[in-house]
Amino acid sequence: MIPKFDLIKFVRTSLKNPTITNIIIVGVVTLCVKVLGFLKEAAIADSFGLSELVDTFYIAILIPGFMSNVFLGGFKSVFIPNYVIELNSGKNIRAFQTTCFLVTIAVALVFCLIAVLFTDVYLETFFSGHSESYYALIKVQFYCIIPCMIFWGLSSMLNGLLTIYDEFMFSSMNSVFTPITIMICLFFFKEELGNLVLAKGTLIGSILNFLFLLTVTLKKKIIKLGIPDFVSKNIKELFIQLPAKLSANILTGINPIIDQYFAAQLIIGSIAALNYGVKIPMFAIGLVTLALGNVLLPYFSKKVIENRDKAFSELKRILKFLLIGSSAIAIILIVLSSPLIALIFERNAFTSDDTVIVSGIQQLYLIQIPAYITTIIMVRFLESINKNRFMVLAAVICLVLNITFNYFLIEHIGVYGLALATSAVVIVNSLILYGYISHLNKEQKAIITS
Repeated sequence: MIPKFDLIKFVRTSLKNPTITNIIIVGVVTLCVKVLGFLKEAAIADSFGLSELVDTFYIAILIPGFMSNVFLGGFKSVFIPNYVIELNSGKNIRAFQTTCFLVTIAVALVFCLIAVLFTDVYLETFFSGHSESYYALIKVQFYCIIPCMIFWGLSSMLNGLLTIYDEFMFSSMNSVFTPITIMICLFFFKEELGNLVLAKGTLIGSILNFLFLLTVTLKKKIIKLGIPDFVSKNIKELFIQLPAKLSANILTGINPIIDQYFAAQLIIGSIAALNYGVKIPMFAIGLVTLALGNVLLPYFSKKVIENRDKAFSELKRILKFLLIGSSAIAIILIVLSSPLIALIFERNAFTSDDTVIVSGIQQLYLIQIPAYITTIIMVRFLESINKNRFMVLAAVICLVLNITFNYFLIEHIGVYGLALATSAVVIVNSLILYGYISHLNKEQKAIITS
């Protein structure tokens, strides 16, 4: 006889699991943040459509955003598992935390300097053939955005600390400020700020993000500073893992720049079209990956210390569930692509012709959703066991494939080829990582049975 399934009991039991509770909390908060992000994009589309200002803003923020994601995102990924190990070892966590803060500040400043020095070469190399006014518009926004890198760096560290201490609601809320400040600037100060309206909204938002996280961590007494120690075992391991993680992030982060480069060879508005087209796919992906990724990195970091073999089993179970669920979401969004774009963006400067272009781009981006979500979870798992070096190899393969696919596809289907190439590369990357994790799992089982 088949036992009766009690849905209410199942839900109650699931909610008692702190990991599931944390995922739900992060998911709900992330949903609210993403909705605000969409409202921000709708406000930008309403004001500027597929215009030169939007194109130049995305170019201006590309390098600061790239450098932030490369180092700050990479540092956070190796910081969390090694911080957990340090915490469990009972050693001086004050020294570890202080050292990481100093490294974050120093590298953020260095990257700011590199970004400023590299700007002219970057523009001449990747975005040649435009007018002087076009470049001037990029630079004036770029210099306004550069200070954001300092606040992004500090916010990344504070965010990582909050996730380690299970303060997931607060760590997920910090991104709420930037879309709000951009919309306030658009609605109330558009004329006064002129061409800097988007850049200054971004800068103000990054400052508020940092102040919010600083206030929470101080109130929760999470910040514990002391005398830095650059030679402790886990600090050394962090520095060993960091080059590999940064290399993988650099190679992965170059892909959007390459896409922007190819898009810049097309008509004005192509860069904006790509950015509008990727919003809904990234909304769906971000909602799931932020909720799962932020919770699962510290979760896996703790789990592999307790039982490494069980951690592998749980990863595979999670991947199977996500693959089925995300595939269903992707199919639904592909079918609803055109009406969604029309509903969110089509008004004033954003025309019905723009909807047709962006909808087609969006459908091609949506193909990647199942592979992208599972890839992020596999990356978090590999980070938790300090297997960052393999991800460098995977990133090299994906970079070569992205350039190759972009080159051939743009010749045949224009800007749509860039979206299709991105999805194809994400799928290949997910297969590579899954193959590597399966290999590691077999090695783990061999060690246990021997």
